[in-house]
Amino acid sequence: MNTHRNSLRRYFFVIALAGAALFCGTRARFQAQQKPIPRLANGKPDFSGVWEHSNVASLANNSDVCGGYSNAAGIDTSRPGCKQVGAGPLPYSEAGLAAKKAAADFDQHENCWPWGFMQLFGTPFPHAYVHSTERLVILWEQDNAFMMVPTDGSKFPEDLDPTWRGTSVGHWEGETLVIETAGFNGKAWIAGKDVNSDAMKITQRMSYIDANHIQTEFTFDDPKYYTKPFKNTRIFQRMAKGQELYEYFCHENNRCVGGNCTASDIQKNP
Repeated sequence: MNTHRNSLRRYFFVIALAGAALFCGTRARFQAQQKPIPRLANGKPDFSGVWEHSNVASLANNSDVCGGYSNAAGIDTSRPGCKQVGAGPLPYSEAGLAAKKAAADFDQHENCWPWGFMQLFGTPFPHAYVHSTERLVILWEQDNAFMMVPTDGSKFPEDLDPTWRGTSVGHWEGETLVIETAGFNGKAWIAGKDVNSDAMKITQRMSYIDANHIQTEFTFDDPKYYTKPFKNTRIFQRMAKGQELYEYFCHENNRCVGGNCTASDIQKNP
């Protein structure tokens, strides 16, 4: 009888320990998820950090992974945590369809053309933000590209010079940073071989989901190549502490010829 009681006591003791361990593990994960959102000196969200994003082949498609680069050697850099919610079939106008058809036989990337503003957010490689109360600096690993975005409510110049990545201005709406980009030269694609004209305007709304994830909604308005505006939503994931952007040049140091990269060429995020 005593042996039976002792067995029951040991049984319930083990169950209690397991329950306590489960509670502590759940609590630790909850506390990690509840890590405070970083703030600037003015109290606004601070987006500084190195961020992963999805590899976007088309604004029409969805993706549930970060990165997503793979090659013949079997290296796959995709990780969970990022998201790309596509717009579905894009509403091309006749002029837009003609431009897309013309783009089909030419690869801007293999010819080392400058990457466009939206293209840079869709490569397998991460980007970073350096944020202050006056501006947001965007740094992309792809081609070591960058963009300076004033966040004080500045307006576009009256005469925008047409450029590969356009001109960006930003303002705050509560906890959301709204970035408007226009003044494109119409030569760079917006994703894969999704084309845009020089009339394209992109409105970007950035806000934190939690301390390690940003949601960004892009709205595209191009009356020349599309019959109506459309949206695309991304979730960016903060990379582990110590992860930085790699040096990247298209005209040299391009060791991944034909997609045949080695492990040392790929970003690692434990």
